[in-house]
Amino acid sequence: MKKLIALTATLSFLISCGSSDRGELVGVRGKNWRPEKPYGMSLIPGGAYIMGKADEDLANVQDAPTKTVTVRSFYMDETEITNSEYRQFVEWVKDSTIRTRLAILAEEFEKKPGDGGIGEFAFADADTTNQSAYDKYMYETYYSVADNPYEGRKINRKAKLITDPQKYPDEYYVEVMDSMYLPASESYNGQRTIDVTKLKFSYAWMDIQAAAKDKSKNTRTKRSKYMKKEQVEVYPDTTVWIKDFAYSYNEPMHNDYFWHEAYGEYPVVGVTWMQAKAFCAWRTLNKNAYQKRKGRSQVNSFRLPSEAEWEYAARGGLESATYPWGGPYAKNDRGCFLANFKPNRGDYAADGALYTVEAKSYDPNEYNLYNMSGNVAEWTESSYDASSYEYVSTMNPNVSDNKNKRKVTRGGSWKDVSYFLQVSTRDWEYQDSARSYIGFRTVQDYMGTQVTGNGSGL
Repeated sequence: MKKLIALTATLSFLISCGSSDRGELVGVRGKNWRPEKPYGMSLIPGGAYIMGKADEDLANVQDAPTKTVTVRSFYMDETEITNSEYRQFVEWVKDSTIRTRLAILAEEFEKKPGDGGIGEFAFADADTTNQSAYDKYMYETYYSVADNPYEGRKINRKAKLITDPQKYPDEYYVEVMDSMYLPASESYNGQRTIDVTKLKFSYAWMDIQAAAKDKSKNTRTKRSKYMKKEQVEVYPDTTVWIKDFAYSYNEPMHNDYFWHEAYGEYPVVGVTWMQAKAFCAWRTLNKNAYQKRKGRSQVNSFRLPSEAEWEYAARGGLESATYPWGGPYAKNDRGCFLANFKPNRGDYAADGALYTVEAKSYDPNEYNLYNMSGNVAEWTESSYDASSYEYVSTMNPNVSDNKNKRKVTRGGSWKDVSYFLQVSTRDWEYQDSARSYIGFRTVQDYMGTQVTGNGSGL
């Protein structure tokens, strides 16, 4: 018995000596963490505000009665997502698609790095000589037995893609690149065009709302039941400039607006709600890949703002204002318009712009957000229900209904009258529809010390 007590005491002493907590409850300590302001975003300090129409409901829609609600702090893009920013997404998808096709063909024909041809683009885990125990386990346990044996494989991003057809290294490379373009019979003016239907982004997400309401006790089954996989064509629909306006000449916008550098800093349009969601998933993936390489903590997901968040941010801390600048007028004291919209019937250019303007135009609101009214309307995360203000929570209100395909858009656009520019005006569009006057901006949840717009941080 004495020996047992002595052994226990010795073990306790050794455990205590091997730790720096001196036996106290100090918690698990990780790396020091400091909030990092995302590039191009402003911090919107959370707080309470009166959501809904403070002015007369001229359109008599009666879908926005006033209601005091509170939202948490978040970051928001200072501008709408631009053509240049969205092209970064499209180029990443194109690059990844080409590299994946090259890697698959290299594997099928057993081509390896060092042969000077397509083998240089083989999957990063194709060379098993230096494969880590983790990669070997994942390959043998998951990838080799999956329905799609290439899903989850690491593509080789180190090898530089060859874009000059005269320098393609072998016939396999030619085959892959040729498959990315429209057939020669569909080309004109001596130019072959990328087949944009090949540019698809795949991502997964979990329907936490539905999972939380599931009363099943089998957690694993419940989780897999609500995991969703999406595959979205990412290229904007440039034909919206034609389809949105019958009997109108807008071919120059269709031809040049998205890809030409002249419009690089203009807001992207022609994107559906689903494409905007895919962009958010990619932006999160892209940022966290960088964080991982640098050994840093992962960041919160980028996402679309809820309808309540959008309105709170648009108000810029001004209570019951009509517009982001206060209002109730769309002109300043010098008679200059304060946003890009259609001031008069048939007169799109009275405000100085026929179509959209650069994303960083006009003066920002008090949260340093540009064009929260006008230029392009913006997708939000929320589903549209005319009576939703009657039943949503007063804390971070949001209607997230996957069965409701009508999604809220806010802010009005270059082709709208001033009523739609009011921060409380609600509008909607179907989630699979793309328009020449709808774009988006993203938000990211704020982590760390709570800050509010109604008082000092705690």
